[in-house]
Amino acid sequence: MTQPLMTLDPIDRKLIEATQAGLPIAHRPYAEVARSLDLSEADVIARLRGLIASGVIRRIAVAPNHFKLGMTANGMTVWDIEDEAVSEIGRRVGALDFVSHCYQRPRALPAWPYNLFAMVHGKSRAEVEGKRSEIALLVAAKCHGSEILYSKRILKKTGLRLSRNGG
Repeated sequence: MTQPLMTLDPIDRKLIEATQAGLPIAHRPYAEVARSLDLSEADVIARLRGLIASGVIRRIAVAPNHFKLGMTANGMTVWDIEDEAVSEIGRRVGALDFVSHCYQRPRALPAWPYNLFAMVHGKSRAEVEGKRSEIALLVAAKCHGSEILYSKRILKKTGLRLSRNGG
């Protein structure tokens, strides 16, 4: 069953348009956004919380350029985790302070048995391998294999974008 399309309140639409390229680099970024929209900082925060609660916005997060931060050995660790354990293990792996994001994906058998993905960053492949070893200890009892897919370049990261024609 598909969800009905939600019509955005005009102020929420302006708020999304004002933040879709990112929040301002400022001590109080929500206050900066509020000033640009002639709203209060509290109203901006409340509206963003409402957009998250309604599912219009999934989350607000930093999307750093790891390469510019010196983290040039970036590896997506992929894991073949027993299906009944993947949600719990995914939560535990995702909570590790060195995992930037972790998610479950369907397997593509027979060529691709992996169903859990966890991104780790390091200044060297040895550092990434060490972090992978920590994950391996955590998942050992329910894991049947893993690999690391190293990044060769940073991909453009973007969030929610509204179309200019009202969509």
